[in-house]
Formats: sequence, structure tokens, C-alpha cells
Amino acid sequence: MKTLYSILFVCTMLASCSSVKKAETAINTGNFDQAIDIAISNLASDKNAKRKQEYVVLLENAFAKAVSEDQIVLNRLQSDPNPSVLESIYETLLNMEYRQSKIRPLLPLTIYETGKSASFPMVDYSKKVIAARTSLSDHLLDNARKSLNVANTLQARTIYDDLIYLNKINPNYKDTAVLLDKALEKGTDYIMVSLKNETQLVIPERLEEELLNFSTYGLNDKWTVYHNRHNDNIFYDYSLNINFRNINISPEQVLQKELQKEKQVIDGFEYELDERGNVKKDSLGDDIKKDKYKLVKATIFQSTQQKEVSIDANIIVTNNYNRQLVDRFPIGSTFIFNYIYGSVNGDRRAVDEDYLQTLNARAIPFPSNEQMIYDAGEDLKLRIKEVLTGLRYRN
Repeated sequence: MKTLYSILFVCTMLASCSSVKKAETAINTGNFDQAIDIAISNLASDKNAKRKQEYVVLLENAFAKAVSEDQIVLNRLQSDPNPSVLESIYETLLNMEYRQSKIRPLLPLTIYETGKSASFPMVDYSKKVIAARTSLSDHLLDNARKSLNVANTLQARTIYDDLIYLNKINPNYKDTAVLLDKALEKGTDYIMVSLKNETQLVIPERLEEELLNFSTYGLNDKWTVYHNRHNDNIFYDYSLNINFRNINISPEQVLQKELQKEKQVIDGFEYELDERGNVKKDSLGDDIKKDKYKLVKATIFQSTQQKEVSIDANIIVTNNYNRQLVDRFPIGSTFIFNYIYGSVNGDRRAVDEDYLQTLNARAIPFPSNEQMIYDAGEDLKLRIKEVLTGLRYRN
């Protein structure tokens, strides 16, 4: 037991030494907040233990250096008239306030060597934080008001992100919500979707509706909206046309073949005899039986109904501002109707049970051309979604 305690003590000391070295390295490389987090983590339990003294000293040192470093940065930023530094000023003040809030629950911390409390000067940053937040908020709003009217689509999206940030740090500030809606509308690409049939066959109305119903594709996102009905109040940035080029439907076919099957199957039993012709007995005195096998045969008359449709189409994306082709994607789909029926002559035991379950008794009507096209269209929707999921209208 003493050995176990000794091992645990050594392990604890090694872990402590490793943690101290990590904190010292963090300080020496300027990662003061990392050193602070290491010290706080180790002081969170039993902060008054003598073995924790190194962390108290480390925390005091790292805190002083971190505050000094931030103050230097803050002085430089506050002397810069460029409004782009306002966010950095606000974030720096927030970090200084947050650092204090992490340390405050541990105070006071005593340094046993001097008998004094470690020094952690606490500053009330609340007024400075509010002032910095207000300045930043007004700058972001002023920039949005001035820029949105002349911004292009991508610039509107950047403004939108700035306003989202503003709404996060200062919810419902002035006319943020109105400008957010305006930036979202201006940053959105509206795409008009249409379908063109260049084949000699009729595309089922139900399929056309489903292909153009982009709400079922799950493709609409914050910046991309698809419409299949024109809205006169919207300028459509892009046109997306699904052009059916070819629809090939094979003739209805019935393929027939004859299959011969045979199998050894159990057909009763027979007694096992010894060399004298007597029935053998098991350990309980019962007669020993063994399976009796028989070769059985059957003939399968199998018919297969087949009909196939293939669709070739293009997805064509056009920029409506300059009428230039953005991209063209060939897509295709194939659907095969396959139905097997037939009969068995002979001993059905010669045929695998799984096969018998799939062998239908009689033929069924072939699906219509319209139904075949619709069934192929179901797969075509997946091909369209794959293409559009990877499509980027703007870089």
C-alpha cells in the first residue's frame, strides 16, 4: 500500500511539474492567456495548498504581462483614426474584462513566502466596453446605410455578415433589422427554373411539376432561391433550364428460356445396419436411422418481361445580366422494367425456395410509356440535385 501511495505521489508531482513548465513556456512565448488558463485550472481545487504556490506566482506574472500587452495594443488602436480598428478595440476590452472575471472567483491568493496577497488590480471596464460597442455599432450601421445602395451582390453579403455581428453584440440596435432584410434581399441570387422538351414524346405533367418543384430538393439557402413561377417584382439573376434532349423507349419484349434443375433431396430414412445386417443401436438402445436421398428433377419455363427507357438532358445555367452561359451539365437516367413469371414441371423440390418465391405465376400488363418516363424521372431528380448541390453561381 505504501508503494502504491509513493507511485501516486510521484505521478502527481510529475504531472504538476509538466503543467508548470507548460505555463512557463506559454509566458516566455507571449501566450499569456494560455498560461493564465493553466494556472486557474490547477488552482480551482485547493488553491491554498503549498504545492500550488508556483501557480499563484505564475498567475500573478501572466496576468500582469497580459494586461500590459493589451494596454499597449489598446493605446495604439485608440490613436488610429481608421474606423476599421473599432472592432479590435471592442474585442480587446471584452477580453480584458473576461480575463478578470476568470480570476476574480479565486481571490484572494496568498504568496506564503512574503505573507502577502498576490496582486491582481481589477479595473471596471464596463463604461469603456459600452462606449466601444456603441462606436462600433454606429460605424457598422453607417457603413451599411451608405454602401447598400451601391453594393453588388457579394458586397451585400459582406454587409449582411457585419450586421449579423452587430446584432449579436448589440441586439436590435436602431435600424439593424431593417438593414439586415435589405442586405439579405440584395445579396440573394434568384434563379428562374424552367423545363424544355426537345423530344418527340410527351413528358408527364406530374413529372414536370416534380422536376420544377425545387423546394423538394432542399437546395434553397440563405443566398440562393429557386422559383418555377415568374414573379414580376423580382429580377432573376440566373436562368436554369432543364432541357430534355432524347427519350428512348425500347419495344416491349418477352424473353423465354427453359431451365433444367436437379438436386439430391431427403426422401425418408433407412436404418443403419452392421456387418451382420442387424440394425445398429445408439447408447440409449434406440435404432439408428440415417437420411435417405433421392435425385429429383424439374423443368422451369421462365418468361421475362422487359422494357427500358433512357433520358438524356442538359442543365443550362445562364447569367441574366449579360446573357452569358455560366455552365452546361449533361445528365441522364435509365429505368428498366423487369418482371419474371413462369411455371415448374416436375418435382418442385429440385428448385431453390428463394427462386420459387420470386417466380410469379402469370404475366402482367407492361407499364405505359408515360409511366416509364415518370419512373426514369424519379432518378433524374437525384442527378439534378447532385449537379446543383455542387454548383456555385458566384465565386
